[in-house]
Amino acid sequence: MSAPAPRTPPRVVVIGAGVVGCSLADELTARGWTDVTVLEQGPLPAPGGSTSHAPGLVFRTSPSRTLTAFARYTVEKFTDLTWDGAPCFQRVGGLELATTPERLADLHRRAGYAASWGVHGEIVDARRCRELWPLLDESVVLGGFHTPGDGLARAVPACRAQLDRATARGARVLDRHTVTGVERRDGRVTGVVTDRGTFPADHVVSAAGFWGPVIGRMAGVDVPLQPLAHQYARTGPLPELSGATEEASKPILRFQDRDLYFREHGDRLGIGSYAHRPLPVDPFAVPGYDASRARDMDMPSSYPFTPRDWAPSWEDCRELMPVLRDASVETGFNGVFSFTPDGMPVLGESRHLRGFWLAEAVWVTHSAGVARAVAEWMVDGRPSLDVHECDLTRFEEAQRSPAYVRERGAQQFAEVYDVIHPLQPVERPRPLRVSPFHVRQRELGAYFLEGGGWERPHWYEANAGLVDDVPVPGRDAWSARHWSPIAAAEARATRERVALYDMTPLRRLEVAGPGALAFLDRMTSNNLRKKPGAVTYTLLLDESGGIRSDLTVARLAPDRFQVGANSPADLDHLLRHAPDGVHIRDVTSGTCGVGVWGPLARDLVQPLTPDDFSHEAFGYFRARQTYVGHVPVTALRLSYVGELGWELYTTADLGLRLWDTLWEAGRDLGAIAAGRSAFNSLRLEKGYRAWGTDMTAEDNPYEAGVGFAVRMDKADFAGRAALARAGEPGRRLTPLLLDDPAAVVLGKEPVHVGGVPAGYVTSASYGYTLGRCVAYAWLPAGLAPGTGVHVEYFGEKVPATVAEEPLFDPGMTRIRR
Repeated sequence: MSAPAPRTPPRVVVIGAGVVGCSLADELTARGWTDVTVLEQGPLPAPGGSTSHAPGLVFRTSPSRTLTAFARYTVEKFTDLTWDGAPCFQRVGGLELATTPERLADLHRRAGYAASWGVHGEIVDARRCRELWPLLDESVVLGGFHTPGDGLARAVPACRAQLDRATARGARVLDRHTVTGVERRDGRVTGVVTDRGTFPADHVVSAAGFWGPVIGRMAGVDVPLQPLAHQYARTGPLPELSGATEEASKPILRFQDRDLYFREHGDRLGIGSYAHRPLPVDPFAVPGYDASRARDMDMPSSYPFTPRDWAPSWEDCRELMPVLRDASVETGFNGVFSFTPDGMPVLGESRHLRGFWLAEAVWVTHSAGVARAVAEWMVDGRPSLDVHECDLTRFEEAQRSPAYVRERGAQQFAEVYDVIHPLQPVERPRPLRVSPFHVRQRELGAYFLEGGGWERPHWYEANAGLVDDVPVPGRDAWSARHWSPIAAAEARATRERVALYDMTPLRRLEVAGPGALAFLDRMTSNNLRKKPGAVTYTLLLDESGGIRSDLTVARLAPDRFQVGANSPADLDHLLRHAPDGVHIRDVTSGTCGVGVWGPLARDLVQPLTPDDFSHEAFGYFRARQTYVGHVPVTALRLSYVGELGWELYTTADLGLRLWDTLWEAGRDLGAIAAGRSAFNSLRLEKGYRAWGTDMTAEDNPYEAGVGFAVRMDKADFAGRAALARAGEPGRRLTPLLLDDPAAVVLGKEPVHVGGVPAGYVTSASYGYTLGRCVAYAWLPAGLAPGTGVHVEYFGEKVPATVAEEPLFDPGMTRIRR
């Protein structure tokens, strides 16, 4: 019997030879995909995109664990790279300065992120800052955050080094090839057209940087990024830096209180500023390389310097470094970078054009990490790191308009160095999406935050009179932002009476057709082969057993299901795999929902409906289509707050009538409207996980504590084989109770076990029923209830104790009544 023919690697065309494209060529060829062609419109080695002028500062610490992981890999990889005998990374360290108490507190928070994500760093005093950077005026500095492992990436040499490795494995790199079209057939990409010929392809990756929207338009794929120009200047020679024998020796420096950063260029300083007005750039109007030179631009990404924008920043530089008072700016330019509406990269394969991938809005800091993730995604079917924050499908349709992308991109530029609270909503455009109840919520004094474009009430000023009866510990200034003690009153009212919660932003999908049951059962982990009227909590897993999402599936008819999902990525994933005859549509915007929860929920709803809502007739995790007053509803017997109740859904046109009907009927019962702040507290007391925060594709169900939603005895499903091979978890999502009744943490803080960082907090909220802050954290498996740990909050070690879950109502008596 003859041996099988060797597998031919697919043909890949990478558009763009910036640092992302070059890194990707290296990562793909290292995995055996050697038929890779990199096309670049400019001349190598510096073709004129953002990489060609990037200052190369690599600060790894970020509120995003994913971005930190990308940056860590970039440092690791570039540290091992050399080109033309010189290293591609200088580990000079990083130093972030504080000149205000607020910034110093934020640096303590950043030090917590670093500890959570595995980056070594320490808070240092002003004297130590001066030792690290002798040019500083110590009197204006309060302290700093020093990260010795950060440093300078030499982006263009790193590109050359990676391309050399890729070409040695069989890749080819062609400069001066301008892409003019993307060919496709039957929904798949087939090739790339350039001004110098056509290149057949099975996969095409747009790594074109701020030209991404141009390439996307050729492919019929939306690329939501906005290029903006950012000022960078170099001083003349400074006597204090004379005699420098290397490009840089001092830490890269951030002066975030003035939106500035600094690095050495031998005996000169390079200074970047985000303090100026946003300078948007139309990617369709950016000149080619040669045309830019004709317009007195060094390269397409290097716009002329605007001294008027620079003047205030120069004064701030002189205040921080008095030696600059006698210095001058020798050169400067406005360099173009890409910004998205949420500041994150845009990664993944388009469902509308299969084989067409995006690796866009990526800075040098994260370039190698992004390239590795995309290469894994292409070759192995999934990245080893959770990338849901970067998934190209994450934006809602309402967030993809050119106007929205422009406005939010400009705001992201303005906020690069701002102190951002984890609950801080976008300022504009708002309101964008509102539920049918919005007018009533405003009448009740709702305090709105924003998510997915939706206005979401977090508490209601109408309930302020209930606070006097609820003991609520005081809060520090940070945790008190976007919070009110009214949330405690709303949580108590839910536990003691009944409350109405707006569930409209919860994503709802309709899945229908003769093959709908078989399809959903194959795609998810739990048993869905139940009679109509059943509701099932289940998991959407990837082939490695990681949790892509969690779903609540209601079987409304033999061939029709309502699926409660999390993000646009869930819809995209299901549509990618749906067979003919299975129809899936997002019905969220055309519908609305109210959660009616509390011990008096049945007293409120039963008189309004012709159906029997008793526990015997309408049990937990059951669904029914009925009426509430004049309004047809789909009623689901579910509770995310641990109390008796229902989710009631109807069409958007009847939403206001539904709310008013419930509100009027609840008057005599003391019903209130309650917001997401109370909701989050109540769900954590019950230990209900939030996908994307508590668990992601990096976690399997047994680690995350949702193994009950897996039925290994059913027919094959996505991820089953991987779970069958999974051993005992080495880590678990662990409930903690803070020991001090007045202590509060918010999430992402490091958790110390035995005095060393051992994990991090995912979700946290004060449990008003328990009288303690509840925090869930990823920690080593085997920590027994009662084990003492410490959560680091702004540099302080807050004692906490491992708890046994569920923390509230372990017998489920309040829900099943």
